[in-house]
Amino acid sequence: MAAQTHPLHSLFTSVLPPPLKRSRPNPLSKPTTLTVKCKSNISGRKLRAAVIGGGPAGSSTAEALASGGVETFLFERSPDAAKPCGGAIPLCMLDEFNIPMELIDRKVTHMKIISPSNLTVDFGKTLKPNEFISMLRREVLDSYLRSRAESSGTTLVTALVTRLEVPTSADAPYVVHYTTGGARRSLAVDVVVGADGANSRVAKAIHAGDYTCAIAFQERIKLPDDKMEYYRNLAEMYVGNDVSPDFYAWVFPKCDHVAVGTGTVCSKQDIKLFQHGIRQRVHPKIKGGKVIKVEAHPIPEHPRPVRVRGRVALVGDAAGYVTKCSGEGIYFAAKSGRLCGEAIVKASEGGERMIEEEDLKREYLRVWDANYITTFRFLDLLQRVFYGSNAGREALVELCGDEYVQRMTFESYLYKKLADGNRWEDAKMVMNTIGSLIRCNLVGRDMKELLIKERIFA
Repeated sequence: MAAQTHPLHSLFTSVLPPPLKRSRPNPLSKPTTLTVKCKSNISGRKLRAAVIGGGPAGSSTAEALASGGVETFLFERSPDAAKPCGGAIPLCMLDEFNIPMELIDRKVTHMKIISPSNLTVDFGKTLKPNEFISMLRREVLDSYLRSRAESSGTTLVTALVTRLEVPTSADAPYVVHYTTGGARRSLAVDVVVGADGANSRVAKAIHAGDYTCAIAFQERIKLPDDKMEYYRNLAEMYVGNDVSPDFYAWVFPKCDHVAVGTGTVCSKQDIKLFQHGIRQRVHPKIKGGKVIKVEAHPIPEHPRPVRVRGRVALVGDAAGYVTKCSGEGIYFAAKSGRLCGEAIVKASEGGERMIEEEDLKREYLRVWDANYITTFRFLDLLQRVFYGSNAGREALVELCGDEYVQRMTFESYLYKKLADGNRWEDAKMVMNTIGSLIRCNLVGRDMKELLIKERIFA
């Protein structure tokens, strides 16, 4: 969703078919089909894969596949479109995925967390001089990753995938049906990777099951120079029933504007009301700004029941790899894509042999779950504890003032590994958490009574 570091984040823890030659493409024409018969042993060709979706998950998958010797096709409907996203990535992703520094709009070194009662905590005191949170625009990052996948040998197809035809026999190909340039086409492949977002057509084709989706709503606002200077290296996170009943709202700096947004699972129909709420909370800071873009997008709330079926795998949002509590998705999308691509390369011996469902489960799914499923479950628990009421949110913000909490959170987030803790400090943190929840429950009742009195005398 917003893809921002979050308090308590991890404290416990081949060539395409030739174009149809006709003066005017007929959308109702019979699709052309490239036939590939899938056998246990491939001879005279390489394993052929289709990756549906050209975001960080799809591009990372395609790059790993093509680099490993698999004939790869990457389908992206709208290369110029930008997904509504806070655009924060952890420090380790810059090195792990070789992200050039020039892609970064802002280096956030300060973060403010604002409670429902407007208690403000500066979060980031423990950051070292060389540490920061990278803020970038998704359209910039996605374009770069797609280009790099192409440089690795991927064939990029600008097209809308309309249907995935699943074979009825083990040795038959999958057929990707798509439209491009007004013509219907199809491509037969051995393996399919669905990286096509929360409303994945690939997931539907393999009956991967449903999952709960949040809605993210964001406005990009160009500010006057003096107000933009305030957000030069600062990100803000707001919590409260006025901005989201079950998540948080944000103000993140970009190159020449800020992204102001919010998200919710339980009250998606009221998303514009919550967006109004965050605008009201930050009104003095964005007064005089001009909205230059409005974006909305569904965001998965937990992994799908099925992420591998047959010779089809799901990655990124299509698989449900967005963390609760923090809403982080970019790193996990790219990581799952690369892991899946490398798994296919390994199982196919560099594209020389056919793979099966068990290969994908063994080399991709089990490895992913072993590394990350506990993190997803724990952050789900944290969201239910701290985001269920304004009292819980007050407790969360209060805890964020503790420097030990900040250090553990940032080290775990920035480097995606468990920070070295201290048993005594861990015990104190647990006790402080319990104490904050007790105190803030009282604060919560007091705030509720105050609101009732204000309504009576209004």
